[in-house]
Amino acid sequence: MNNIEYDKRHLWHPYTSATHPLPCYEVKGASGVELTLADNSVLIDGMSSWWAAIHGYNHPHINAAAKNQIDAFSHVMFGGITHEPAIKLTKQLLAMVPEGLNRVFLADSGSVSVEVAIKMALQYYACQGQPNKHKIITPRNGYHGDTFAAMSVCDPINGMHSLFKNVLAEQIFAPAPQTRFEQTWNEDDIAPLEELIATHHNELAALILEPIVQGAGGMRMYHPMYLKRARQLCDEYNILLIADEIATGFGRTGKLFACEHAGISPDIICLGKALTGGYMTMAATICTEDVAMGICQSAPGVFMHGPTYMANPLACAVASASLDLIASGEWQSQVANIEQWLHQYMTPCKNRC
Repeated sequence: MNNIEYDKRHLWHPYTSATHPLPCYEVKGASGVELTLADNSVLIDGMSSWWAAIHGYNHPHINAAAKNQIDAFSHVMFGGITHEPAIKLTKQLLAMVPEGLNRVFLADSGSVSVEVAIKMALQYYACQGQPNKHKIITPRNGYHGDTFAAMSVCDPINGMHSLFKNVLAEQIFAPAPQTRFEQTWNEDDIAPLEELIATHHNELAALILEPIVQGAGGMRMYHPMYLKRARQLCDEYNILLIADEIATGFGRTGKLFACEHAGISPDIICLGKALTGGYMTMAATICTEDVAMGICQSAPGVFMHGPTYMANPLACAVASASLDLIASGEWQSQVANIEQWLHQYMTPCKNRC
């Protein structure tokens, strides 16, 4: 039995059927933007491994960081122990993220970072003596991951999680933003969100959204003013703003973080995917000092989460090397060049859809 047949019988790939699995292509090498298959044919990976491999595959700087770290130690628990790769990575992250974010929780994956963010918001208000603020509001067409709290804030109709609706926490959904990024802002666009927040703010802990781009919801790029007005509403009604920048972070929208398009800073930000340049799984949930102190100054006095592989040193070293490349600033010209190329060659296809 060859590898593909064995794979078909025994491996379960993302979002596929065990009875009718989708075709798979065996990769034996990867470099730059190219994947080399087992039959020596070459593909260009236009998905960059689900938007994660921002520096391309087999990058020498990241490779060297991984090799150096694995020769020292690949993992220690983060309970009662710290290490230089985590400290260095934290310094780099805090120098990059929007102003006011300064407490870093290093998690396992993007979905887990969303779980952590939602947990932070719920525990924050419970510790403020407001346990009634236990729901999350979010725009429709959003996607935030496949674990349970993350599923509860994904679009309940167009999303992938309708089978679990009877066991998911019931959240509040606003209509998706309608004013597109390049259009003139229409203030009516924020009215449904404002009305829902005004009605439900006593039970709302947080608003979670994907800044500027609703990725899995159809690459819907909306107006920065929606994000700015959302920040204002959160401030007005005492709700935390969670920015899910797992897909948009680290330059993918032409700004280092998509929140910068609106000139706002969230209370909590979720990062993942490109954090390690697509090399391995890692995520970060970063909050303000107010959120961190609000959680920890009341009983139980600690944040109730702690993944086994939290702050894995090997992943930290790889992420740090990825952020070295981001800090060089080369991504800015790369994004501009890609944008120009797409405008030139894809615009003729616009009327064919």
